Amino acid sequence: MPVARRARVRHALPVIDYRTTLEGIEPAQVEGFFDGWPMAPSADALLRVLQTSTFTVLACEDDRVVGFVNALSDGVLAVYIPLLEVRAAFRGQGIGTELVQHVLRHFAGTYMVDAVCDAAIAPFYERLGMIRLVGMAHRNRGATILQPAR
Repeated sequence: MPVARRARVRHALPVIDYRTTLEGIEPAQVEGFFDGWPMAPSADALLRVLQTSTFTVLACEDDRVVGFVNALSDGVLAVYIPLLEVRAAFRGQGIGTELVQHVLRHFAGTYMVDAVCDAAIAPFYERLGMIRLVGMAHRNRGATILQPAR
């Protein structure tokens, strides 16, 4: 009698479209990011941040924004990545890696691409070839652009 075997079915990962334009993006599509942050920009403020950045990449599943990265640059020497966010349900699928790689490719001719992150996130950036440096920062926790995170 044949032995019954369990078939392994691999579920398809979502198809992610990477966009460098914010055309057609509404605040509701960027609502709900900043998981774990005590204070965060509203969806309206986040959309303004992305619109005024030097370079922005969105990761979209259909018309839903599931991740984004933005970069600020002088266009010659320096690039700074202030925000990289991927919705919790989409983490671990390489989306954050692809977003950062878009930035690194776009600014390949510049001297430095810097990101400030918590120590727990540093290994992610190290896997992308970045190195740990000592940095300094000032945070205005009372900035009017911030609201309690939901």
